[in-house]
Amino acid sequence: MRKSGQTLKIYRVSQLRQIARPLVSSRVSAGSPSPAEDYIEGRMDLNRELIRNPLSTFYVRVTGDSMINVGIYPNCLLVVDRAVETQDGNIIIARISDEVCVKRLSICDNGKVWLISENENYAPIEITEKMDFEVWGKVLYSIHQPF
Repeated sequence: MRKSGQTLKIYRVSQLRQIARPLVSSRVSAGSPSPAEDYIEGRMDLNRELIRNPLSTFYVRVTGDSMINVGIYPNCLLVVDRAVETQDGNIIIARISDEVCVKRLSICDNGKVWLISENENYAPIEITEKMDFEVWGKVLYSIHQPF
């Protein structure tokens, strides 16, 4: 299996410390600028917003460029939930033998399972019965620094 898309580090989720930050009620325009509103709606804790199942959720940092067409870039931090059922078309964290990767899950009508990269430079990986394969969880969010 190719090294691109392989994960660097896996982190456990800790909700012992809550950090609530201000939530501005107005939306930010990505087109023409809109007048600024000086109004704070409340406070938001990203742990509550991003993590549904704390005991089955982990973070993983990505290396490689095999998923760039869906916004998963090198050094992205992914929020992954092991308790959420995975389906055809989901972005997942998978283990094949001793390597871990992030790919799109493709389940064909004939029962074949493929792991698909979201970069045309990488070939799909067919999962066979002979492989030591496991789905570790569904990717819920990709957090990256765009600049």
